[in-house]
Amino acid sequence: MRIDGIFSNTIDLLGKSVDLRSKNQNLIASNIANAETPNFIPKTLAFDEELQSALKSRSGGQRSLSVPHSRHIAVRGTGAGIQSVSGKILETPASTPGKDGNAVELENEMGKMAENQVLFNASVQLLNKKFDGLRSAIKGAL
Repeated sequence: MRIDGIFSNTIDLLGKSVDLRSKNQNLIASNIANAETPNFIPKTLAFDEELQSALKSRSGGQRSLSVPHSRHIAVRGTGAGIQSVSGKILETPASTPGKDGNAVELENEMGKMAENQVLFNASVQLLNKKFDGLRSAIKGAL
């Protein structure tokens, strides 16, 4: 059972970012694995704009449309919001596909993988810091 509001927007955002970056890493790995497959078109997961939009609507005080009953009033910051972000899978073909129709540019995919991995690691480290702070607050340590 999810308890809304127990963590800050930052923790929810970082957690969702880790999930989406993991999915994107799998897509990039699939692209690399299919670099020799005829007529293969690489894919990527686009989620940055959707995540930013969900964060703005959550912190902007807008009311959620998903309330249990039509006569209930939605509380600010609750509802699907960040957790509903799933991203959009886009085809990202190379500008010049190979003779076999394969549109994977290995160097480009390796660059995307490295960038995604760095951002994934940064999100995980920030989450660890946030939880360390919560742990210290619970223990009463300074």
